[in-house]
Amino acid sequence: MDAFYGAPVVLAVLSPKEIGTAVYDGSSIITNMLNEASSLGLGSCWIHRGKEQFETEEGRKILEKAGIDPDKYVGIDNVIIGYPDGPVPAAAPRKDGRVFSI
Repeated sequence: MDAFYGAPVVLAVLSPKEIGTAVYDGSSIITNMLNEASSLGLGSCWIHRGKEQFETEEGRKILEKAGIDPDKYVGIDNVIIGYPDGPVPAAAPRKDGRVFSI
């Protein structure tokens, strides 16, 4: 099974383990990556498995090969990027009553 759906690009978001807000910061980064990909006409998808992926022996070897100490970094998640295979669908209508100003 190809967890990355055959995407030509996989971006891994990592953070130093000692950063207490690593998951929140990394999630914000991923959201911005998805928005930027869309603005450039690219397709993208957030793939949830970053932490588990880099805790495996294979994942640790990938980090080491890239010069990253797997004992000092945690995987947040991944973003796959490519060109959409067909037209991009229009955004679905937003639901009323979901945003409140106080």
